[in-house]
Amino acid sequence: MKKLFFLLLAFTLTTAVVSAQNEIAPAVAVGGPVMQFDQTEVDYGTIEKGSDPLRLFTFKNTGTEPLVIQGAKGSCGCTVPSYPKEPIMPGATSQIEVRYDTNREGAFQKTVTLTTNETTNTRVLTIKGSVKPAVVQESVPASQPSILSTPKN
Repeated sequence: MKKLFFLLLAFTLTTAVVSAQNEIAPAVAVGGPVMQFDQTEVDYGTIEKGSDPLRLFTFKNTGTEPLVIQGAKGSCGCTVPSYPKEPIMPGATSQIEVRYDTNREGAFQKTVTLTTNETTNTRVLTIKGSVKPAVVQESVPASQPSILSTPKN
C-alpha cells in the first residue's frame, strides 16, 4: 500500500513540475520573414467612373530574414497588382500597388493573392467599392433652319 501511495505521489509531482515548466517557458521566436500589413482590405468607397485606380497596401518585414514576394495575382483581369521584385530586408517597409479598372460600373470586391517565402506562403489582400455610372448629359438638338430665315449667299 505504501509503494502505491509513493508511486502515485511521484507521478503527481512529476506531472505538476512538467506542467509548470510548460506554462513558464518563454515563447520561442520563429525565424524567417514575416509580412505585417497596416491593413489587408482597402475600400475605394463610392467613386466616379474613370477615377484614380491606384491603391496602396503598406507592409513591414517584421521577421528575421529577407522577405521575397514571388508573385501577385489579381482575382480577375480588372485588378492588376505590382510588387517589389527585390528582397525586403528585416525591419524594412514596402508597398503593394493595386489598380482596379474604374471604368467598370457597379459594386466590386476583388482579391490579390501574394506568394511569398514566409512559412505561410500566401497572403490575400482585398479591394472593394462601387463605381458610379457616368453622368449622362442631355444633348440639345442642333437648331434647324427656320422657314422664316433668309438664306445667306
